[in-house]
Amino acid sequence: MADIYRPSLRLRPSEQRFILLMGDLVASAGAMFIALYIWYQFSLAREIERLIVRGFNVDRAERLAASIIDLKIPIWFYLLPLVWLLLMVDSYEIHTASNWKKTLRSIAVAPVVGILGYSLLFTINQDPTSLPRIGIGAFLVLASLLTLGWRGIYIRLYTSSGFMRRVLIVGAGKAGHTLADNYRKINPPPFLLIGFIDDDLRKQGKASHGFAVLGTSQKLLDIIEDYHVSDIVIAISGEIKGETFQSILDAQEKGVEVVRMPIMYEEMTQRVPVEHLESDWVIRSFVDQVRVSGMYELFKRLMDILGGLVGLLIFIVIFPITALAIIMESGFPILYSQERLGKGGRLFRIYKFRSMLQNAEEDGEARPATVNDPRVTRVGNFLRHTRLDEMPQFLSVLTGEMSLVGPRAERPELVAQYQKQIPFYRARLLVKPGLTGWAQINYGYVASVKETVVKIEYDLYYIKHRTLSMDINIVLRTIGTVLRRTGR
Repeated sequence: MADIYRPSLRLRPSEQRFILLMGDLVASAGAMFIALYIWYQFSLAREIERLIVRGFNVDRAERLAASIIDLKIPIWFYLLPLVWLLLMVDSYEIHTASNWKKTLRSIAVAPVVGILGYSLLFTINQDPTSLPRIGIGAFLVLASLLTLGWRGIYIRLYTSSGFMRRVLIVGAGKAGHTLADNYRKINPPPFLLIGFIDDDLRKQGKASHGFAVLGTSQKLLDIIEDYHVSDIVIAISGEIKGETFQSILDAQEKGVEVVRMPIMYEEMTQRVPVEHLESDWVIRSFVDQVRVSGMYELFKRLMDILGGLVGLLIFIVIFPITALAIIMESGFPILYSQERLGKGGRLFRIYKFRSMLQNAEEDGEARPATVNDPRVTRVGNFLRHTRLDEMPQFLSVLTGEMSLVGPRAERPELVAQYQKQIPFYRARLLVKPGLTGWAQINYGYVASVKETVVKIEYDLYYIKHRTLSMDINIVLRTIGTVLRRTGR
């Protein structure tokens, strides 16, 4: 058998994110140094002009200006590249970074948010001269242009077939079809999907989602060579035949990457495939693999306390205006409360600004909110888009019943309903519910069991992969959602 085809770079999503981050850091650091040069040249030109007006000739004015110019660069100016990375936090998801439209939107939004933040600081600062407008303006423009250039290179390389993995799915059943279906929804694709192999002779030559069954496991090595396959995905739900297993081992020995369907699904969608998991998955994933450290729990709690105090302060500030708006449109009450299930299924009560009409559930039946829900008032619609309706929940964060980041706190009636219909649904109660979370920033309201399945897949992905950096990323992306008023 000939040598197995390997892409020039076979990078995992975490490695791609690291490359993106380093590229943006280099681009923003370059923008900072060029901005310093522009700031210096602008200050020099202004000083030369001032000296010429005072009667100095041009040569003497230039020499004198060069000797007296002192920019007094504040130390925080050197932190601007890190600020830029925070402004670009929305764009570090691989599917976002590989899409030109989404990338352009992120690069367009970042300097706007930066300018708004600078304007706020300029307004409240006692010494506005310590906030150099020329330096900041030059940095934001240059960082945008240099990042745009770097992201263009990244997208070109990412979508180049020479840099993409060539993937073959072993198993053309339900799990394999689910993988192919999700692959078709991703644009641009994360790899090149070649097709399927399956030992069921009735499936030979047939296609699913545009991808054909190319042969049986007996021809696996030949198919890998003929189609230059670099990776194979095992999408077999039941037992694997001995001959099939041996063919997979032979391919792995030749350098082919072998991965299970749930892992590839997580990589593609950043969700957990709840309908394609073994019965012991919760044990293996949340007991054997996901033992978060005590340091993580400590820093997460410290982040909750700090965020809770800041959020409670904002709540106190906006309460009078928000309360008046609610009363003027739909009367009392201003707040409403509901029982929700917390970690371990413990009941607690949350408080929110009322965003729906009074008696929105007159029949007493619990129903999740939907897109364009007729029960939502005009003020409530604004509160939901800006996430301001959630502000009273910071009290629950401070008391420890909730966290800043976690699955959405759900009502007991809905939990009881969904756990009968959705596999592993109750596993979301393994952690504290959160004000925001992986599902909340990646998916909107759900109006059906099918949509709820997608949301629980996001929740379980977070629970399995949660880290402090992931929590911070979610918080920053939520802030971006609030500023863009794209919440729901």
